[in-house]
Amino acid sequence: MTKKSIAYSILDLALVSEGLTLKQTFNNTLKLAQHAENSGFTRYWLAEHHNAANIGSSATSVLIGYVAEGTNTLRVGSGGIMLPNHSPLIIAEQFGTLGALYPNRIDLGLGRAPGTDPETAKAIRSDFMQAAQSFPEEVEKIQTYFSIENEDAKVRATVAEGVDVPIFILGSSTDSAHLAAKKGLPYAFASHFATTHLWDAINIYREKFQPSETLEQPYIIAGVNIIVADTDEEAERLATSLIRMIVGIFTGRRANVQPPTAMTEDLRDIMRNPQVHQMLKYSFIGSKATVKAQVKEFLEQSKVDELIAATHIFDINDKIRSSELFAEIMQELN
Repeated sequence: MTKKSIAYSILDLALVSEGLTLKQTFNNTLKLAQHAENSGFTRYWLAEHHNAANIGSSATSVLIGYVAEGTNTLRVGSGGIMLPNHSPLIIAEQFGTLGALYPNRIDLGLGRAPGTDPETAKAIRSDFMQAAQSFPEEVEKIQTYFSIENEDAKVRATVAEGVDVPIFILGSSTDSAHLAAKKGLPYAFASHFATTHLWDAINIYREKFQPSETLEQPYIIAGVNIIVADTDEEAERLATSLIRMIVGIFTGRRANVQPPTAMTEDLRDIMRNPQVHQMLKYSFIGSKATVKAQVKEFLEQSKVDELIAATHIFDINDKIRSSELFAEIMQELN
């Protein structure tokens, strides 16, 4: 039996670093995607968030188009589109258009969380809670809009019909695992920040999986935080930006990504805080050798099919370097 090859990808929030404009941030997003394409990454996903000054990926489908236009072979998609924020018809039209412009390169990852605070979720869509509870039906609507069979329906997303845009179910709890398994769709788990239910969700998905027209066997993508540098010390220094970002999330004082500093004992104490430690459980930080050992252990335990890496680093050149080293790790492990 041949060993399966593990795909590796990037999850990006188009985080705004201190001192950069949005335009510079978007340019850096494309620059990272172009390097990812050259380093053998499978896909480059952008995540929908709202009302967060340090996150630039709020108009997710627009940014996907920008990245797809500036690359050639890389799959580009959403990790994810928060479907309860939107009309399924509009999302089908947007991604059908993207799929027609960039054939066989667009992914549609769908989640049910708002990607924002309750007040903003209500401003986006007043019936958000109702839409969230109807998530399985809303996914079904999108599948219908993409199908050729819908051409006789009264309501159509004509630009989506017959266009090949794979749908992925995203999740951070076990609910999504049941849905992905029932629909026979690939499953991406947000273990880069929601670590508690990873193993339960994976087991449920595998055990309950029902083959579909799109997928014969379960396919699992796991999110991880990756910061690789030439030395452990340098990687730890780069990770201080991530630690401060996490503190901002917990304290409600979100700021643009801050420049890295020396790793202090105070910052180490924050890392040891039970909440922070749990949130960053699947964060692999260090030199190439250090991270390779950590990734190898995670892959052996989880047996996932693909890793998608979030790399929250202040400087784009350090981020590119980290992604290149991560690509080398994955190629060596494969």
